[in-house]
Amino acid sequence: MATNGTANGSTLPKAKDLTYHLTDEAKSRRPSPLKSAFKYAIDPRIVSLGGGLPLPAYFPFEQISAVAPAAPFTLYNDAEHSASAPTVEVEIDRYNKQGDSGMIPLATALQYGQSDGCKPLLAWITEHTATVHHPPYSNWGCIMTVGNTQGWDAMLRMFCKRGDTIITEEYTFPSAMEAANAQGVIPVPVKVDLEGILADKLDEQLNNWEGPKPRLLYTIPTGQNPTGGTLSEERRRAVYQVLSKHDILIVEDEPYYFLQMDPYVQGASITKLPSPPTIDEDPSKYTKFLGDLITSYLSIDVDGRVLRLDSFSKVLAPGTRLGWVVAQESFVERLTRHNEVSVQTPSGLSQSVVYSLLSKWGQEGYFDWLVEMRKEYTHRRNVCMDNINKFFLEPTSFAPKSLSSIVDFKTPTAGMFFWLKLDGRKHPLYEELGPIGVETRIYEKAIEHGVLFIPGSWFRAEQTPVDASARPESDEEAPIYFRGTFATVPEDKLIEGIKLFAEVIATEFTA
Repeated sequence: MATNGTANGSTLPKAKDLTYHLTDEAKSRRPSPLKSAFKYAIDPRIVSLGGGLPLPAYFPFEQISAVAPAAPFTLYNDAEHSASAPTVEVEIDRYNKQGDSGMIPLATALQYGQSDGCKPLLAWITEHTATVHHPPYSNWGCIMTVGNTQGWDAMLRMFCKRGDTIITEEYTFPSAMEAANAQGVIPVPVKVDLEGILADKLDEQLNNWEGPKPRLLYTIPTGQNPTGGTLSEERRRAVYQVLSKHDILIVEDEPYYFLQMDPYVQGASITKLPSPPTIDEDPSKYTKFLGDLITSYLSIDVDGRVLRLDSFSKVLAPGTRLGWVVAQESFVERLTRHNEVSVQTPSGLSQSVVYSLLSKWGQEGYFDWLVEMRKEYTHRRNVCMDNINKFFLEPTSFAPKSLSSIVDFKTPTAGMFFWLKLDGRKHPLYEELGPIGVETRIYEKAIEHGVLFIPGSWFRAEQTPVDASARPESDEEAPIYFRGTFATVPEDKLIEGIKLFAEVIATEFTA
């Protein structure tokens, strides 16, 4: 888990000792004696009769192979030329008889594994993290998870007990909040705008806090789910300073981090974006790509209070169920003890296949893949925004005066989602139904009309029962939100879906 601990030739400081934030449960976990003996069971010089490990010869898999695209991926997403796109073949056999350094053999992958993950893949991820984020302290490390949801569940058990509070964006990922709710942890929303957390409001909220301070902040700062907002570096630094002042941990959940996009230019979706240049054509390609990425909380974490949840789910495939946590080593060690008695380790088969692919690509090949994903998601976002502008902001046959006085939105710069804000006061049934009633009506009418958008209230951090007819304290604004995605369906269906929803809004608000 160790890194070289240096930056620009100088030794980095160690993180602050923040282990006092751990719960009694997390502190009391002891190393598994059986796991501690595992290092001898895999030593070829030792005859192991101590471990309860099945003989690899009985695993019913001799070889697994898969075909994947090859770097630089310039033809992979080109419909006309994808058949001729170069590929790499991933082959994994039982014992790695060829001595391939880029293989985790099936005898290892299908066996009980180490709770922090297969060592070759863990080393690859650690190198990747150092290259992208440059954590500003020396004693950090990584541990594999079964995706970010499992990693977050472990965070809750490590740092929270029943009755504790956490803070999070006003609208956030419902499954994360349900994980907290099941453990008796109380989410408290923090005020946000369409970009993300407002640091001054957060500081004011914490300065006036009554009772024990929140245990941690849970945040999705890049391509936020559901709002699609991305917090700027300046505002991340401001939020970090507030939480450092109040001694609160930060869990940054970043599955969408590499789905950052080029700036939006209206009308850009008319033509498909060209593939990025190869490294031979532009030797600074990777430097530019990394330089364009928004600064992470991990990159500014001088205290060691950030626990970063990373994942392959959005950039490779969610079914791999592979993620990792980056944190100071004392927290990583506690997470290892947690894994030993819960998930044990992520799927060895999944780790083996992903590691073989990444080994074929190399670190730079993986960056090539991420650059290509950036291009693809930028184009899909452009298609989405061009058609939101067309059907909501411009006059149409179903809304001759346009819907611009009803609908507001911010163009996403990362992630998969867009967030439509509707002025609920302008709905003719607002006084009768209230904001939640209007939201429910629009949701149901949209389904009847053949399109699915998700109501914003479903993403409220504070999921206490809501009176459907209740009105905001101030009637200056009664926002109703809906989340859509530009990631899931083909372009023609994306355009159709936006048009259908615009028709619903026009019918509901202007009929």
